[in-house]
Amino acid sequence: MASEAFQNLIERYFSCAERQLTLQSGSTVLEQGDTNQRLYYVIEGELEGFDLETDGRKIKVFSAGRGAFIGVHSFFSGTDIASSTVIARSDLKLAWIDRETPAYMPEHYGPITSQFTPVIVNELSRRQKRATREAVAKEKAIEKLNLAEQMTTLGQLAAGLAHELNNAIGVVQSQSQRLESVILNLLEEAHPDASQFFDFGLMHGQKVTASEARRGGKEIANRYGLSPQTAKAMARVWPEGEVPKEWLIAPEEAVQFWQTGRDLHDLRLAANHTVGIVKSVKQLGRMDTLDETWLDINETLNQSVSLLQSDLRRVKVRMRPGELPQFKGSHTELVQVWVNIIKNACDAMEDRDNAELEIVTRQSKNRILVTIANNGAEIDEATRRKIFQPNFTTKKGGLSFGLGLGLSIVRRIVTGYEGSVVVKSEASRTVFRIKLPVEEHHG
Repeated sequence: MASEAFQNLIERYFSCAERQLTLQSGSTVLEQGDTNQRLYYVIEGELEGFDLETDGRKIKVFSAGRGAFIGVHSFFSGTDIASSTVIARSDLKLAWIDRETPAYMPEHYGPITSQFTPVIVNELSRRQKRATREAVAKEKAIEKLNLAEQMTTLGQLAAGLAHELNNAIGVVQSQSQRLESVILNLLEEAHPDASQFFDFGLMHGQKVTASEARRGGKEIANRYGLSPQTAKAMARVWPEGEVPKEWLIAPEEAVQFWQTGRDLHDLRLAANHTVGIVKSVKQLGRMDTLDETWLDINETLNQSVSLLQSDLRRVKVRMRPGELPQFKGSHTELVQVWVNIIKNACDAMEDRDNAELEIVTRQSKNRILVTIANNGAEIDEATRRKIFQPNFTTKKGGLSFGLGLGLSIVRRIVTGYEGSVVVKSEASRTVFRIKLPVEEHHG
């Protein structure tokens, strides 16, 4: 409806002072079920419409303000019965017409119903838009409620699982510490020169990727005349190709003792991390947070890659860390986020011969951006829409890493920091993008 034509209609029918009235806030304009033969136009003020249920409940069905029409249904449908109760939310100024109001120039503009057809269409359109907005809001509220119920159920499940895991991981922690002491004592008695290799692996673990070990192994084999297998193993300790002379006296034994120390180092690291994961899982569906401290996001990513060395043996890993500000958060929770995403990527690339994982970090204004990309199979759109939902998994049998909770935990942790996580996927590349807000660090 043209604005000029609308204004002309308002002036013709609603500018008469005799057909205007003022009402105080709280006044009832229409009563549901009562007779109404008027069409009201709101000049000033706000109103609310309610549907009265048979049990006495009053449900709000619409709100209206300046420029709205009230009583459209009862006036034009011919029923003369108000379909809802309308109450003034503020002081009102209304204008009205009734069935006795004469049509303006009917010979030119037609009967009053024809003249008001644009008003009816406009009002129906306005109400439809309002109904759509309310339906969307209701759907979001229901979705939020359903998620809350799911998280409560998962929280109960997680509490039971956490109890069992606590017992198991407690045994792993205590027995791994005992093994460290026993092996060190045995080595000091039987092979005192070998304890240094075991201790080196125990203290430092392995930070070399498979591709770096392959490159370093060739150089070590050529330089020191070692077998390809021994040289590759040595390159996991000394990737630059410069091997200290004490490691070359009995290289096979030195590597074996180092591997034993490295394995216990990884076991201890994984056990400690699992304790943190159990605490985090226990929080599933709750608002608690683990202890937060200032930390380096790049370090949490490096630790995640170390924890997943066995999964990443066949994967070419490229780390491109940017210079990042300190982030205030839980070290365990953040490692859990990266572990879940990287493990998910490893599963997606399990059938690829040239599996590649790229991890990039950078700062953009007041955000830390983390991108984790892989060249695994494409995630279809239907799966992408569900991938962060609790209990959703594409793995056969449904019970695998994270019990189907991995990426739902990722979303919960990231959104808990007021961040965001999205996934984009195509035939050659799948990318997880995580944004975390930066809080100013004082001191």
